[in-house]
Amino acid sequence: MVDTDVDLDLGVLTVRCSKFGKSRLVPLHPSAVAALCAYRLERTKYVSTDPEGPFFIATRGRRLGRALSDRQAHRIFDQLRRELGWVARGGHGAARIHDLRHSFAVRCLLRWHEQGENVHEHMLALSTYMGHAKVSNTYWYLTGTPELLQVVSRRFEHFVDPYETEEDDDG
Repeated sequence: MVDTDVDLDLGVLTVRCSKFGKSRLVPLHPSAVAALCAYRLERTKYVSTDPEGPFFIATRGRRLGRALSDRQAHRIFDQLRRELGWVARGGHGAARIHDLRHSFAVRCLLRWHEQGENVHEHMLALSTYMGHAKVSNTYWYLTGTPELLQVVSRRFEHFVDPYETEEDDDG
């Protein structure tokens, strides 16, 4: 990702030629914009701003000022994960960068459900945001998390007995 792909005035990332060769614009949350602004300012201590230069850079050693490699990004993520005390939830020994995508998708789905939104109406937008080639790939996130399984089980119970109310559950 080059510096011009990060438009902090508009709060948008341009992801170019991702998986399947697709490009897309990704809106950023204001907290992400603030963090990226702080990073860009800090980065100027190491390199001068070059619009066509890498946005994320190495800050030491032979790679100083060069694009941050995948290996370095994973090493930094692992360090932050340990410092923050994050634990794995699933079949892996430790949380991985890619797990953040899954957490994001699940939280979107749960929020839409809590707000009474029709989740299926929002799936195409979520699929596009995540860069999936097919919306069916995004539906994969509907499976296998305790929070979403609770939502599904409550809906199924209501489907089986639509006249049951929440007051009936209380006792």
